Amino acid sequence: MTSQVSPRVEDPTAPVATVKRRFALPRGAAFVGTSLAAVGLYLASGAPTPILLLLQQEWGFPAWTLTIAFAAYAFGLIAALLVTGKLSDHVGRRPVLIAALAVQAVAMLGFVVASDIWWVTAARTLQGIATGAATSAFTASMVELAPERFKRLGSIMGGAVPPAGLALGALFAGLAMQFTVAADAVVFAVLAAVAVLGLVVAVLAPETSTRQSGAVPSLVPRVAVPRAARAEFGAAVPGIVATWTLGALFLGLGPTIVLRVFHIDSGAVDGVTAFAAPAAAAVAGFVLGRIAVRRVLLYAVVAVFIGGAIIVASVYGGSLALFIIGGVIGGSGFGASLSGALRVLTGIALPHERAGLFAAVYTVAYLSFGLPAILGGLLIAPLGLMSTVVLYGVVIALAAVVGLLAQQRLVAQQRRAAAERVARTATVATTTGCTATV
Repeated sequence: MTSQVSPRVEDPTAPVATVKRRFALPRGAAFVGTSLAAVGLYLASGAPTPILLLLQQEWGFPAWTLTIAFAAYAFGLIAALLVTGKLSDHVGRRPVLIAALAVQAVAMLGFVVASDIWWVTAARTLQGIATGAATSAFTASMVELAPERFKRLGSIMGGAVPPAGLALGALFAGLAMQFTVAADAVVFAVLAAVAVLGLVVAVLAPETSTRQSGAVPSLVPRVAVPRAARAEFGAAVPGIVATWTLGALFLGLGPTIVLRVFHIDSGAVDGVTAFAAPAAAAVAGFVLGRIAVRRVLLYAVVAVFIGGAIIVASVYGGSLALFIIGGVIGGSGFGASLSGALRVLTGIALPHERAGLFAAVYTVAYLSFGLPAILGGLLIAPLGLMSTVVLYGVVIALAAVVGLLAQQRLVAQQRRAAAERVARTATVATTTGCTATV
């Protein structure tokens, strides 16, 4: 596979003309509303992190069941991404978002009425399906609705919104546990209302994608990476694996580590701890948005390597402060990796290829999020929590090193190709000059 392709005739960053309707929101208001609706979607994704530990203490189910419930979301999401990831490229963004947010509201109500961990797991799976169906459509909508003067903002929002929602959801749930009596009912009732508000925005937003044939064939599960984007996608994959595995460590095992390693039983502390890494990721996505994307991707793998090492050291040293610092450093790499990957891939893909490409990115991300969470939960009993965290750290470090090498290799290939183009241009110019002289 080569890293260079011939330039595309169509400008891939060109906006898609919105399809006007009688009662559609103005484009700017739709961009803000869609971004907030996406935050609400991921707000619900982060909320169960501390709530699941609370339910474990109340209902007495084993730790491995806890991780199954946590990871059910990721696998429901991946299944929906693989089936519906390209659907909005064919039927439009709005129909997909409306259906997904309706399912999301039902899932939140499922949490409210759940009476055991298996009902919670079913609601979590349904939530994952809703999120998976909405993810690529939301990302494509933000890119296409972004103001003309700030087109990069759409890609930045696509990278910053998921960790921002995860962070705020975990913090909200932790504070609810600390200061309310029925935290689970309060949290999920509020999140059901948030999903309904997002549904209203989706109904009123203008359509940004024209309908195309092939909707039914697009439902066949597959990952769609355009040929022009394959080199960049392949180089980004190890960094995505490293950063989302770190996210799984923090959001999947964070509350358990706080309780069993640092011996702190506090919903507020659980919420703040789970908040640290994704919050740093969201901030990094914005702050690094003006920096050259290649530097951002290199920073991401270095930051997650350092952050993972600090987290392992904090567990052995029994320092919660060090644990949070490691989460912040690694989390900044998390945000940089996702935001950088979306920026570079958006600049390559054509409008009708974006949803499928974003689905491929998030499939890799959530596989890296769900599988480690399940394996970590299963390994705690035979290996112990300390050894499981160390194993997490080793996997994160190896993926980060591979990611760094992949980025450096791609840079070297691009430099060689650029030098060859310059040499060919010089040769043509020299030949033309000689011919003219003769």
